[in-house]
Amino acid sequence: MEAANISNSCISTFLPSQSSLFFLSQPSVLSLKNHRFKHTVILASRNGDSVVTLLDYGAGNVRSVRNAIRSLGFEIKDVQQPEDILEADRLIFPGVGAFAAAMDVLTERRMAEPLCTYIKNNRPFLGICLGLQLLFESSEENGPVKGLGIIPGVVGRFDSSNGLRVPHIGWNAVQTTQDSEILEDIGGRHVYFVHSYRAMPSDANKEWISSTCTYGDDFIASIRKGNVHAVQFHPEKSGDVGLSILRRFLGTNTSYVGEKQTEQKASKLAKRVIACLDVRTNDRGDLVVTKGDQYDVRDHTKEHEVRNLGKPVQLAGQYYVDGADEVTFLNITGFRDFPLADLPMLKVLRYTSENVFVPLTVGGGIRDFTDANGRHYSSLEVASEYFRSGADKISIGSDAVYTAEEYRRTGVKSGKSSLEQISRVYGNQAVVVSIDPRRVYLKSPNDVEFKTIRVMSPGPNEEEYAWYQCTVNGGREGRPIGAYELAKAVEELGAGEILLNCIDCDGQGHGFDTDLIKLISDAVSIPVIASSGAGAVEHFSEVFQKTNASAALAAGIFHRKEVPITSVKKHLLDRGIEVRL
Repeated sequence: MEAANISNSCISTFLPSQSSLFFLSQPSVLSLKNHRFKHTVILASRNGDSVVTLLDYGAGNVRSVRNAIRSLGFEIKDVQQPEDILEADRLIFPGVGAFAAAMDVLTERRMAEPLCTYIKNNRPFLGICLGLQLLFESSEENGPVKGLGIIPGVVGRFDSSNGLRVPHIGWNAVQTTQDSEILEDIGGRHVYFVHSYRAMPSDANKEWISSTCTYGDDFIASIRKGNVHAVQFHPEKSGDVGLSILRRFLGTNTSYVGEKQTEQKASKLAKRVIACLDVRTNDRGDLVVTKGDQYDVRDHTKEHEVRNLGKPVQLAGQYYVDGADEVTFLNITGFRDFPLADLPMLKVLRYTSENVFVPLTVGGGIRDFTDANGRHYSSLEVASEYFRSGADKISIGSDAVYTAEEYRRTGVKSGKSSLEQISRVYGNQAVVVSIDPRRVYLKSPNDVEFKTIRVMSPGPNEEEYAWYQCTVNGGREGRPIGAYELAKAVEELGAGEILLNCIDCDGQGHGFDTDLIKLISDAVSIPVIASSGAGAVEHFSEVFQKTNASAALAAGIFHRKEVPITSVKKHLLDRGIEVRL
C-alpha cells in the first residue's frame, strides 16, 4: 500500500507550552510520529483520584471492561464530549468492532483530534484491541481506511493462504521486547486474542513495540512509549493475568496474578476448553441450566419436567474459577420468542460479566423480528443489545441456515442477513454460526447432491456412507442443505467461527463425531468448535489429535461434575496439547 493512503486524521500540533490548536496548512501525519515523548513515566495513580475516563464509542461489549475497572475499586467517567478526553487523568479506549466504523464515530463526534493530542502529550493511555489498531496510519479492513496516524504502519489481515485460521481466536503467548511496565506479571502465561487484522513490526515502528505474538508471523501484541500503552489482546477477558495488567496501568501497586501458578510456559495458541450452558425456563417459569439427550431436555419420568442442573450465573462463575477458557450461553427456546423481550437472559449476561473475565458467547433467536405492535427490530439491534449486556460473541443458528440456502440458490450476497449485518459492524470475529446436523446414512455417495463421507462404522443397514443434514428450530426440522455446504457458505458470508454440534452424539457420552468435525474443520479456514458427545477426558485429546478443531465444548459432564474442567486440561497437557492453565 502506498504512503498516499495513510491517515490525515491527526492534522494539528501542540507546542508543549501552549494550550491552543495550531492547524497545519498541509495536513501531515508526521507531526505526532516525530514528536519526542517525555521520558517521565506517570502511571495512573489512585492517590486522591480514583476515576478512570472511558472512551466508549458505542459498539460491542464494553461492559466487561467497565466491570474489570470497577472490580479494581475505580469509578468510571464516560467521554461525553471531546473536552472530556483532554481533561482525563487516565484514559482507557476499549475499541470493539470494525476499524472503519470506529473511525467514523471518532470523526463525527470530533474526538479524533483531542485523542491524538492526549496521546501526544504523553498522558496515561491504554488502548485495547481496536484501540491499538486505530493508532496506526491505516487499515486494510474494508479499506484502505485512514487511522489516527500516530504509529507508522498499516493494519492488515492475517494471511490464511497457508492454512492459518482467521480470525485469530483464543489464548496465545506473547514475547516482551522492552520494559513494558504493565506486562510485568504476564510471565509465560496465555492472554486472550480475538481479531482478523494485525499490525506488523517494522524499523519505522520498532521503538513503540513492547511485545509480539506469533500466529503465522510475528505481529505486534502491545506497544508502549512513555505513559502510552496499547494491547492487541483483551486484558478484561484474560482472567487474573489480564486483571493484573489493568492493575498495573491504574497504579494500584499490586502485582497479583492469582493462585494458578504453574511451571508451564505459554509458547503458542492453546486449544480451548469451553463450558456450555443451555438455558431455558422450566415449567414453573424459573430460568435454569438444562441438558438435552439428543436435544430432549425433559426427564424420562412421570412428571416429565425440564432437567434442572443449576442456575446460569452461579454455574458460569464456577466454571470461570475452574479454568474454562470461554463460557457459552445458548437460549434454547430463543427461536420461539422475541429475544429483546427475554429480560432474564439479558440479566444473566449482565450479572455474569461482573465476575467472569473470560469470553462470553450467547445464542438463540438472533434474527429480524416484528413485535405484536408492528415495530420492526433488525437482527443488528437484537445483537447489539446482547453485546451491550456483556456478550463478546453472538451465535446464529436457524437464521444462518436460511441465509445460506438463499445464498447457494442465488449466488448473491444480499448484505441484509443477520450474519452479514452483524459481521460488517462488529467484525466477523464477533459472529459464531451454530450448526446442528443429523447424520443420514446412504448406500451410495451419489444418492444426494451434498457432500458425503465414508463412515468409520457402518449404518444400521450396513450403509457405508452418510451426509450431515442441517436442522433448524432446535433440531426439530430438517433442511435441504448439508453441514459441509452450510459451513462453506457462512464462511463466505462473514462468519468468524463455527460451533459444530451433532444431534446423534448429543448427551450420549461416547465421544465427539470426529468424522463430522474433521470434514468441516478441513473445509473452512475459520476456527471450528467441536461440540456434542464428550463423556471422558480422552474424548478431548482424541478430537484435537484427529481433527483441526480449535476448541472443544461440553455441558452435561461439567454440570453433573462427572469430568471436571481441571481434569480435562491436565489430561491434555499430559498428552502434549497446549492449554491455558
